Amino acid sequence: MPLRAKILRPGFSSQQKMFASSLVIKEQEGDAPHDVLFGSTYGVRTIELNRPGSLNALNGSMARKIVPRLREWEKSQMANIIILKGAGRALCSGGDVAALVESIKGEGPIGVQKAVRYFELEYRLDHLVATYPKPYVAFMDGITMGGGVGLSIHAPFRIATENTLFAMPETKIGFFPDVGGSFFLPRLDGEIGTYLALTSEGLKGVQAFYSGLATHYIHSTSLPDLEARLAELVFGDYQPLKERWEIVDSTIEEFVTGLPEDTPIQLSGEIRKAIDRCFRFNTIEKILEALTREDSDWARETFETIKSRSPTSVRVTLRQLRAGKEWTISETFQRELHMATKFLEGKDFVEGVDALLLSKTSDPKWDPPTLKSSDESVTAPYFTVEEGDRPRLQLLRDESDAGFVDYKQYPHAKIGLPSEAEVRQLIQERKMLPDDIIPYLVEDRNGKIGLVEKVRDIIDRRVGTGVDRAVWEE
Repeated sequence: MPLRAKILRPGFSSQQKMFASSLVIKEQEGDAPHDVLFGSTYGVRTIELNRPGSLNALNGSMARKIVPRLREWEKSQMANIIILKGAGRALCSGGDVAALVESIKGEGPIGVQKAVRYFELEYRLDHLVATYPKPYVAFMDGITMGGGVGLSIHAPFRIATENTLFAMPETKIGFFPDVGGSFFLPRLDGEIGTYLALTSEGLKGVQAFYSGLATHYIHSTSLPDLEARLAELVFGDYQPLKERWEIVDSTIEEFVTGLPEDTPIQLSGEIRKAIDRCFRFNTIEKILEALTREDSDWARETFETIKSRSPTSVRVTLRQLRAGKEWTISETFQRELHMATKFLEGKDFVEGVDALLLSKTSDPKWDPPTLKSSDESVTAPYFTVEEGDRPRLQLLRDESDAGFVDYKQYPHAKIGLPSEAEVRQLIQERKMLPDDIIPYLVEDRNGKIGLVEKVRDIIDRRVGTGVDRAVWEE
């Protein structure tokens, strides 16, 4: 039966509702005592990931500490704003997949079940962040990859600094861009999400801001002062969340001092046009064919990168991103757990993590080994629920909770720079001339830094300088 048929049943059964409402995440014996540090200053509550030697790689011990704190602060009238940050040079480098694979290799099916339980916990935490009813601010100061993306990307406020390194490297290790990648990647401008997912390309510093992955860009030295300022904010008891977001947004903007000089938008101009041309197709073969027609160093390097990845990973990832455009945020994590389980039961995830992180041979043996020796049929198990498959993921917050909101578009989407879709809407629906769009958006976003550069790039690429500039060129 297709996964949609099972996941999109109208509502939960009474037993599922009871299970979801009674689900409690507790620390376990053996959990490290100080891998997450919690702080409280006036109205701010802080979560500091504290495994700097492991680049704050997220493990079960950390997640089991964070979940109950978030639930506690959600109910506290004293907790106004949540801040996520990391010790050392990373926010979080990803999930601790090396430990998961060592368990799978040592314990077989039991290790697989332990890994599945880890992903259940991680996705519940990510969904909790994505639906959190209070302002949540992520300091993406340093390496922010994989599991670290899940803890930050769904937040309404995501602050990049000069130290930020964003990437979703899952196809390198025979996996897929999870932690909600099905949701946020297809909703980036054009085919940027497809490109980042299939290639694992990293974006440094201000590039995460320009691409829409971050909502603000601030120098790292300003973060302590910003944290102190946010702690001073006071909200009215019945002040709507949207108004609280507006106050937090304007407060963060007080600490914006400028963008790096001589640092143009990386995914812009001709490169961005090529990304949209090549990555718009629905099969890997057509994407590779398009790359061969580009005749550029970038295209040749990108071609070789995709060919080196797990054939199953890139095929599943592409299908995932196309389907994810229609998934709600809750459905996203339920479907991703099914996909993750299938990868854990297969060969490529263990092979990829072992080759890149454990034995470090850097020469994984994929199964099937090449794109030519596989086809789209390999994706079927990842998107189809069969009898005996693991039950759907029970989330910590569902429609039985007061104030629960499921969504297909982030409710805070306009906090960052304008998206390409927003510019298109102004041209197509409001019939605005391109020359009028920048002044309008500058006023609408209170002069947000970086706006002029991004919108000018959008207009130059998509509308051009022809006579009929009021028409969006598809």
